Amino acid sequence: MNEIINYSSGFTEEIGWEWPISIYLLLAGISGGAIIVALLIRFYKNQVESTAVYKASALVSFFTILLGMVCLVGDLTRPLMFWKILINYNWTSVMSIGVAALLLYIPLAFVAVIYAFEKELREKLPFLCGIIDILNRFRAVLEGVLFLFAVIICAYTGFLISVLVRFPLLNTSILPALFVISGLSAGTAALCIVARRFFKEDAHSSDMAILHKVEWPIMAIEIMFLFMLYISLATGNAANETAQAGFHEGVWSNVFWLGIVGIGFILPLVLNFLFGKKIANTNVVFYVSALCSIIGVLCLRLFIIYAGQTFSI
Repeated sequence: MNEIINYSSGFTEEIGWEWPISIYLLLAGISGGAIIVALLIRFYKNQVESTAVYKASALVSFFTILLGMVCLVGDLTRPLMFWKILINYNWTSVMSIGVAALLLYIPLAFVAVIYAFEKELREKLPFLCGIIDILNRFRAVLEGVLFLFAVIICAYTGFLISVLVRFPLLNTSILPALFVISGLSAGTAALCIVARRFFKEDAHSSDMAILHKVEWPIMAIEIMFLFMLYISLATGNAANETAQAGFHEGVWSNVFWLGIVGIGFILPLVLNFLFGKKIANTNVVFYVSALCSIIGVLCLRLFIIYAGQTFSI
């Protein structure tokens, strides 16, 4: 399988993973993070109706993972041969395990779209009522499995690149956890944007209040994991010290401090401090704050991919 499909090039001619993989890692994190947060709200509040937040999460989850797959397949050396990886599995390979997880996750994400828009589908496409009735019998189970695989997809993106032992910044056990929590951060931000922009969700609704409350603990945990990553490199061997230089040297250090720290962490905090409760009533500030979180996570993916490969042994 490795002779046929190579994840090292595709859109670019350079050796190594570049921006398409970074975009895929972002989109997969948003997809998993959005549905995880929405399902937690649904389970916690025992919701039976399809709320604006649930509808937004279903759309965000399904379409971002599809766009992510476009980036992933496009980065293959021979993109048109991608189907071979779907029928050839090596269960000792993180890549193969990830492909199997995606094959289950994507249909489940589509089922979530059906659940979210059940009323509309019954009205406009009545011939689907029988299928919807069957799916509803297993709704609790399917949503539980979807939740599990959403977590797996977020973590898998970290495991996928953490197996590259030649790159100390990538080859760390912290990376999967960091990718899960940053996926929750970007997913929550995307969820807020779509729920309010396309489904007119009240900024003061109970669901939106929960989303706003979880943003800060998620950010705090994300900062903690980044600090742990930095310290683990600083206290490691010579190879780790070389990788740590990525935080202070070259263009990617600027991406870290300006993109991740400045835009992703500080700017949302400043906006919240300046506007406080008014942030929910200020559309521009609301969207800017959410977009900053997504941009910060994108910069995190770019930093990990590029600095990880640049500062290697």
